[in-house]
Amino acid sequence: MTRNPQSEYGARLQARRHEHRKLETSDARLGHGRLAVFGVGLLVAWLAFVSKALHPGALAALVIAFVALAWHHAVVIRRRDAAMRAAAFYERGLARLDDRWAGGGESGERLRVDGHPYADDLDLFGEGSLFELLSVARTQAGEETLAAWLTHAAEPDEVKARQRAVREMVPLLDLRESLAMAGADVSASVLSEALTAWAGAPRRLAGWAAPVAWTLSVSTVAALGWWIAGGPGFPLLATIAMELVFTRLVQGDVTQVLHGSGRPVRDLDVLAHALERLERVRFDSPRLVRACAPVVEDGAASTAIRRLHRLSEMHDWQHNIVFAPLAALLLWGPHLACAIERWRARHGARIAAWLAAVGEIEAFSSLATYSYERPADPFPEVVPGPGMFEATGLGHPLLPAARMMRNDVRLSGELRMLVVSGSNMSGKSTLLRTVGINAVLALAGAPVRAAHLRLSPVAVGATLTIQDSLQEGRSRFYAEITRLKLVADLTRGPVPVLFLLDELFHGTNSHDRLLGATGVLRSLSDAGAIGLVTTHDLALTAVANELAPRAANVHFEDHFEGGEMSFDYTMRNGPVTHSNALALMRAVGLDVPGTPQPPGTA
Repeated sequence: MTRNPQSEYGARLQARRHEHRKLETSDARLGHGRLAVFGVGLLVAWLAFVSKALHPGALAALVIAFVALAWHHAVVIRRRDAAMRAAAFYERGLARLDDRWAGGGESGERLRVDGHPYADDLDLFGEGSLFELLSVARTQAGEETLAAWLTHAAEPDEVKARQRAVREMVPLLDLRESLAMAGADVSASVLSEALTAWAGAPRRLAGWAAPVAWTLSVSTVAALGWWIAGGPGFPLLATIAMELVFTRLVQGDVTQVLHGSGRPVRDLDVLAHALERLERVRFDSPRLVRACAPVVEDGAASTAIRRLHRLSEMHDWQHNIVFAPLAALLLWGPHLACAIERWRARHGARIAAWLAAVGEIEAFSSLATYSYERPADPFPEVVPGPGMFEATGLGHPLLPAARMMRNDVRLSGELRMLVVSGSNMSGKSTLLRTVGINAVLALAGAPVRAAHLRLSPVAVGATLTIQDSLQEGRSRFYAEITRLKLVADLTRGPVPVLFLLDELFHGTNSHDRLLGATGVLRSLSDAGAIGLVTTHDLALTAVANELAPRAANVHFEDHFEGGEMSFDYTMRNGPVTHSNALALMRAVGLDVPGTPQPPGTA
């Protein structure tokens, strides 16, 4: 399928901005209209109750007109906000295409897991992370599902099922836009735990509250009508007095129900947008069908949520100065609180299933959006068997296209590991991150930044962000060997390990480093692991020779040009033959005795 995400996003962005401007104009006109009706209402009220020039019934007609206008205004505001959110969706998409997305989306910082074997090392969460690049989720459940896919590799059958689901969703841009438009606020995110806690909380209002409220309301309306028709005022005063007593008895619970439902109603409004689309769409891939099953089987989840949302909007009417007296007379608040409690009793148990369904679809939508925006990135081939990673044209998805370099990496057959040597800043650590993050994408069911990738299921273990800790009283060396123990423990799991070890045993002397590195790498290889280890210690390249043919040396080079260091970030066979450490010292102006003059300097 040929597509141009840049032009498609640009055209849709302009259309949504145009729609937003039109709806803003309608919003302003309706606001002025409501103000005019309010002014006329004050005049009619004066004429009816002060000068007695009009019948009080005329005011009722104006109240009805005001309510209808307010209802239409609310619809326009929702459509205006939806157009704004749609524009924001395409603005973010264009930012991703232009490699200026970092810092503009949800970082997933709260989803970090301490002690995870690779999440921090591969920049899965945080500003500029893989999660920020991928996620278009609007619910906490969607974010958590995507995070789980990135931090827990799927089985080959599940990977294939997800790939098929993502492929089906790639052309469904209208659906993905609708999912991203959910909610009343661009920055809103459904809080799953709080929502399910509200749904399952005990009932606050007693069962007798609803029938008593209806009896009092009907009696008051009847007494009011009798009084307007010329009857005595005592029945109206009596019913109002009884309403005041009733209101005092239930006010605390009514307030708790109405105010306590505010955030859940907003969260459910986000769900309603998503559920409404999922109720109409019919998927072919079994994985999407399974994800949508709770929504399809329910059949009317979005309708139920819309009813709750209308109750919330009707609660807001109480704050209008024109409607407030009538609301008090009709016991508006108690009626709404009872209705919300009935809604919660009927539908609350199903909210968790709705959340899970929307969460999975949002995770698929995130991967489909990523695939849509990178049509040249293929889906990898995941095959069961011994540890294997074969990639051509492998690049790092978080790097801007203009700066990203691609390399071929092969770990299969007899070759189990690569010892990567090279000078500082030459690209060794970036290679490890590139291999690791593409393995994570592959086993999550996403496309990869490569010309081709074939790999087996692997458990990734990395030591790229090892640091000492003053608070915990541990050295970098101790932190490193603790992480290495975690990586070694992974080899006892059901799938081969893909290890990514950066500057192995950097915190100890050369003799112990060489012996320790040889032992650890031999042990990992004997356990069926595959992987890469970097070093700028040329002595450590001897490890590859000792472990051959299971290991091989590769390297990155640097060049001095015009007194400055330059790199081509291209991986070459064999060990590096020189170091740039002393040259770098001299290049930045350090006076190092006996340091040879860097090439190209005078």
